[in-house]
Amino acid sequence: MQDIIVPPLNKEAAEIVHKNWQTVDEVPYQLGKVEKMVEKYAAICGTPDFEGKIKSAMLLMCGDHGIAKYGVSAYPQEVTMQMINGYMRGTAGANVMARHAGADVFVVDMGTTFDLSHLPKVRNEKVAWGTEDFTKGPAMTREQAEMALERGMKVAGECIDKGYNMLVTAEMGIGNTTSTAAIVSAFTGLAPELTVGRGTGINDERMKVKRQVVADGLAVNKPELGNAMDILCKVGGYDHAGLAGMIIEGARRRVPTMVDGVNATAAALLAYGIEPACADYMFCSHLSAEISHAKMLEILNLKPIVDAGMRLGEGTGASLAIVILQSALDLYKNLTAGEHNA
Repeated sequence: MQDIIVPPLNKEAAEIVHKNWQTVDEVPYQLGKVEKMVEKYAAICGTPDFEGKIKSAMLLMCGDHGIAKYGVSAYPQEVTMQMINGYMRGTAGANVMARHAGADVFVVDMGTTFDLSHLPKVRNEKVAWGTEDFTKGPAMTREQAEMALERGMKVAGECIDKGYNMLVTAEMGIGNTTSTAAIVSAFTGLAPELTVGRGTGINDERMKVKRQVVADGLAVNKPELGNAMDILCKVGGYDHAGLAGMIIEGARRRVPTMVDGVNATAAALLAYGIEPACADYMFCSHLSAEISHAKMLEILNLKPIVDAGMRLGEGTGASLAIVILQSALDLYKNLTAGEHNA
């Protein structure tokens, strides 16, 4: 894999924005997170002057998981394909919310078990036909993991080259919250009881199975604590890998990523593990109702923009947060116009 060099944040740009806010604030940070979001955006972009609107590319990374066969989800693996068809038609909730946020949706097959080559709007970056069953051995090889990361970086880089200045995470793959729980346990050392959530709303019986699958995967593979590449290979998914690569490329190119729910945050954790400076280039869209999300955000030092009890993922929370961020930038430009025109 290529060397990853992430530039430092431009703290001077953030300081200029902070001082400009002070000229209109009656009390410090009277607009709370709104002001800090704009300061961070300036530090990432490297300038306190924001021209135009946010142009967002939502990369919907799709991948199937070998452990789905154990019934860890309320839905069968075929639903991955059904949801992709919905994204193609633009009828899924993720599409509706993305349109409202002005985000363009790009569906990417990173590793589904289905042949999507006949679908012209699906980008084919398939590394394998789903991951292996990680209760029996590694989910993927090191070579496959690196290939998936690089393909995620490539797709993100092409979007940036086309003028997109915000990357947005989205994902689809039945069983991915099980893989996410395993990633969090492997990264933090937390027991499955503290990382496995209900995902698609599974009942208590399925929860027992899901926890056991995660426990078995950790026991069989013994991923090295905190080693992102080892964790990705042993219990990760191709959807996670594609998103991690996307986040890394954004950080390399000084382009922020709006991170969606629990699965995307697990990918963000992997990106952080590969290159810690990547976390500086992330916005957390919302706090997921999934049990492990808050712990990941603590590690990444990210604060959610929205807390609405959402658990869907698929970029839905990110779309809401983009609208708030754009409003924050517009507010800053209007309230402080005299300061940066002076």
